[in-house]
Amino acid sequence: MPKRVVFTPDALNEPFGQAIYERVTALDLPVDIAKGNRITGLRGADERETYRIAKNTLAIVNAPPSAFRLQPIPPSADWQMNLAEGCPAHCQYCYLAGSLTGPPVVRAYANLPKMLANTATYEGTYPPNKSWQSTDTNRPTTFEVSCYTDVLGIEHLTGSLAECIQHFGTRKHGQLRFVTKYDQVDSLLDLPHNGQTRARFSLNADSIARRLEGGTASLEARLQALRKLALPRERGGGSYPIGLVIAPIMPIPDWRAHYTALLDRIAEVIDFPADMNVEFISHRFTPGSKDVLLQWYPNTSLDMDEETRAEKRNKFGGTKYVYRPEEMREMKAFFYAEWQSRFPNAPILYWT
Repeated sequence: MPKRVVFTPDALNEPFGQAIYERVTALDLPVDIAKGNRITGLRGADERETYRIAKNTLAIVNAPPSAFRLQPIPPSADWQMNLAEGCPAHCQYCYLAGSLTGPPVVRAYANLPKMLANTATYEGTYPPNKSWQSTDTNRPTTFEVSCYTDVLGIEHLTGSLAECIQHFGTRKHGQLRFVTKYDQVDSLLDLPHNGQTRARFSLNADSIARRLEGGTASLEARLQALRKLALPRERGGGSYPIGLVIAPIMPIPDWRAHYTALLDRIAEVIDFPADMNVEFISHRFTPGSKDVLLQWYPNTSLDMDEETRAEKRNKFGGTKYVYRPEEMREMKAFFYAEWQSRFPNAPILYWT
């Protein structure tokens, strides 16, 4: 629950913005109406205080015109369509550190219905993506809404995820993808998704989740939420297609035992036929993200020692630090073998 909710005037002019306003006022949350369409009052005396203020603030704004020009998002999906930016969780390896400008406030978009209508112009288009059959024009175009937020973590405040699920439930050529570390899925169970939304849960070894994923649902709670969505039901759109994002994978001491326990528990929870796939993502960081994370979490136990990593350059000349090739090969071989032995009918989408 945020300690402050701020609406811009433009956001309140949107019917969906009004719906969010009714939601948050019903929760007795303190609401401010900004004088203009910029959010102010987020800066503290230092980065730690700025982080604290921003993380306790929910801003309801209109997405800018640039948000309607969708960008490819391989290997996760074809296109990213953000319903919000900023995350309520406190993961000490946060992938948003250094990638979003300004304080890490959660900005949810009041003009979401217009953004969803815009996705129709992208249906049937497939940017290059090695993890998908990019030349297969018979499959739905996929839209990822979790690039810059945890959509389920703010759903009780915005209703944005339900809006997206119901929209894509009417589309034959567009499929929604979201990923979460939260578990409050009851409001999604009976929505008419019609199999056009793949609900994915981010999971990790329990020791990593407990140590580094502050403010999120427990590993077991996430697994039970995954099971709820995947179980067959008569109402709504039936069972959801599901996915697992095992991330960020880390070669901690006894990592094989820790991740074997995770995979065994997944197999116990999903003990019935399900439309399921998996994505494997190893831990990586950039110099910029490391700097931001150490300001946010100065006492973190997260390993970000460049000396033990390999440098990788992106197409824009930026540097990120990944595990060394021999470690990557060893971990990839382990996860592929262990996954396929338990879930032979659940495809592995990619390793990165």
